[in-house]
Amino acid sequence: MESITKNFSNAQLGDNNSNDPTAETQGNTSTDDDKELPASEKSLLQKIVRTGLITSKHDIEVQRRDPKSPLFSIKSFELLKLHPNLLKGVYEMGYNAPSKIQETALPLLLANPPQNLIAQSQSGTGKTAAFVLAMLSRVDPDLHYPQVICLSPTYELAIQTGEVAAKMSSYCPNIRLRYAVRGEDVEKGSKIEEQIIVGTPGKVLDWATKYKFFNPKLIKVFVLDEADIMVDTQGHQDQSFRIRKLLLETCQMMFFSATYTEDVMRFANAIAPMSVIIRLKREEETLDNIRQYYVNCNNKEDKYNALVNIYGGVTIGQAMIFCQVIKAKY
Repeated sequence: MESITKNFSNAQLGDNNSNDPTAETQGNTSTDDDKELPASEKSLLQKIVRTGLITSKHDIEVQRRDPKSPLFSIKSFELLKLHPNLLKGVYEMGYNAPSKIQETALPLLLANPPQNLIAQSQSGTGKTAAFVLAMLSRVDPDLHYPQVICLSPTYELAIQTGEVAAKMSSYCPNIRLRYAVRGEDVEKGSKIEEQIIVGTPGKVLDWATKYKFFNPKLIKVFVLDEADIMVDTQGHQDQSFRIRKLLLETCQMMFFSATYTEDVMRFANAIAPMSVIIRLKREEETLDNIRQYYVNCNNKEDKYNALVNIYGGVTIGQAMIFCQVIKAKY
């Protein structure tokens, strides 16, 4: 059986199966083409969807006024005492007010003396912006050596984070960023002068220990993003621990994840001891405005007909359809 999985924002299928107890769970697949995606690819797809499917500013403002929404905010970015040039970058990106995770985490992350933080927030609630703003706020642009390390589990997720940092620092020309990912090389014997390194654990570890492109003792902030994926990715846990041991005890640790299993929590406490912890209730781990449905299909023709029926019965302004193979046709 082939299956279709589709996320709908503020939409439900108006069919006779709406009361089916399986209607909000993701279907199991049985073909090689429709195997379960790795967690890192799911996370990247979520980021792409949030970037590509534009939500109206009116809808965002409505959610910010709803106390039950993860975007709800009672503060402004000015009250968070961000640097004026960072504020310009934030507003340039279209942010008007901090989300819940930003409103809660940023005062802790920007406090002096620096505090370690273990934070959980749903996908799409602004946790990347939260730790990026903290990273940028801690950088001294007059010092030309790495002061911040941000680890991501994959090349693609590292690039996503770096792009956010580049946009937010667009009015801070003296703050520079270097990617430590595959394909990025540094001339042997030289030293990295960029203040922020965003990359994958293996590459960052090589640059710090094998090639000595930067001094890890001068790092002031260590961020570990998508921690749940790090735990599930072979080798990343060990590499992250080895990087952590190179840093001073005074280095500020920021640990972010959308989910926290017991394994992830043990990992978090080992990386960032004595941390302030922000956790979600179980029922808050998924967003209310996203519902998941699946339709079992016997063949590609049935899949095409199912898509036609879905788009004929639901008002959708924009959509992305992800396929497992490049040449997929319907």
